[in-house]
Amino acid sequence: MKTFFQFNISRSLRRIGAAMLFSAAVAALAAGAHAEPLVSVQWLNGNRADSDLVVLDVRSAIDGGGAQAYAAAHIPGSIHSDYDKAGWRVTRNNVPFMVPTTAELEKLIGDLGIDEDSHVIVVPAGVNVLDFGSAARTYWTLKYAGVKNLSILDGGIAAWRQAGLPTESGTRTPSPKIFTAAVDKSILAEAGNVESIERKGGATLIDARPASFFLGKEKAPASQAYGHIPGALSVDSARFYDPTTNRLKSKAELIAIVNTVPEGAAVSYCNTGHWASTDWFVLHELLGRKETRLYAGSMVDWTSNANRPIESSRTKWDDLKKTLGLGS
Repeated sequence: MKTFFQFNISRSLRRIGAAMLFSAAVAALAAGAHAEPLVSVQWLNGNRADSDLVVLDVRSAIDGGGAQAYAAAHIPGSIHSDYDKAGWRVTRNNVPFMVPTTAELEKLIGDLGIDEDSHVIVVPAGVNVLDFGSAARTYWTLKYAGVKNLSILDGGIAAWRQAGLPTESGTRTPSPKIFTAAVDKSILAEAGNVESIERKGGATLIDARPASFFLGKEKAPASQAYGHIPGALSVDSARFYDPTTNRLKSKAELIAIVNTVPEGAAVSYCNTGHWASTDWFVLHELLGRKETRLYAGSMVDWTSNANRPIESSRTKWDDLKKTLGLGS
């Protein structure tokens, strides 16, 4: 009897253990399944009741919006964080648009009601490629800080409205949470890393700016020099975007564009790490090229040190036109 009783207990424990493992596996699959890098408005509308979902509206002056646009109409239940003003990029050592410190990230993210279990849906305005870059840089920053479940709303709030889905007005104040960052440095390239690539190779530098910036015909106001980092490959972020639909192009089209980028390690950059976030998002998140990093400081950081090399097609005639007010 004792042996039979022990056998029954052992068998029951095995069943319980198997059930627990099965439940954990199902939960893990469910958690992974909903965190696609891009989600549709239909998906979001069907999952808005998820208690772990945080819908983060990042409209700002970059897209002609901001707090007033959010207050006028936004996705029900969403919260607002102005990409341009809230601290997603900060000035450090007199260089603007840099990545916040860990402490700054923990406060910024926690104050939005985001913690380690949240699934954050980043919502752009959905009006142009520059606006998509706001969402991509916010997404990258959250991932860098250790938020695991992230998505961008495909087409942004414009697509939400076009689908005839409801909006609400007013403002929502999130309930702060304690967020402890687990910084992922594998997706960040800093100036020292880029200097090493310049000396030794080992990665492809991708310039995400329009050709006029790459060639040195114009520059960002905060940049100290015209041109690009020597050896960089020009892949304008606008090439990934369809302005007629205000969405990224199809996966097949994206693959065709990045076929010019050699396999292996890559670092995307632009002026301030904004356009380059779109290149990073396409390569790293959508196409699975996990050796791609973002040089968040980009040209503004690179040119803050006059000893770093620059390659440019700018001519004296370009400088003269600028002096005469005829050029950049």
